[in-house]
Amino acid sequence: MQGLELTDASRYIAGFALLTVVGIEFGGWFMTRVVRGKVPMTAFQKNFARAGHAHAGVLVTLSLVTLVLTDLADLQGVWGWIARIGVPASAALISAGFFFSSMGRGEVTRPNKLISLVWLGSLSLGAGVVTLGIGLLAA
Repeated sequence: MQGLELTDASRYIAGFALLTVVGIEFGGWFMTRVVRGKVPMTAFQKNFARAGHAHAGVLVTLSLVTLVLTDLADLQGVWGWIARIGVPASAALISAGFFFSSMGRGEVTRPNKLISLVWLGSLSLGAGVVTLGIGLLAA
């Protein structure tokens, strides 16, 4: 088996993704305050905070895997960029959608219009993994 060398694009994206883990760690600390009742939130807001935090962690981890697979499949050009950026962008968009759509003071019990970020992130996730999956099968 020959050695794997990441492209510059994948290396930069991976470096940035790894740095976001510090933010996810802060989110974990914040979640411990939420579950201990130190941050006043409605049940809806707590559920959306959990969902945002969980999606961030899982999708950042998946994005690191997809970067390596994109380089192994030797995807180039626009297809390579969709495969490289789709999952990391979805991590940011989906998490932001959960967090921002549940913000507010008082009795927030429904998402606001920023919930659309979750759906935009889902499209980004789908585009990235489908492009990469087809690229791997065609390689």
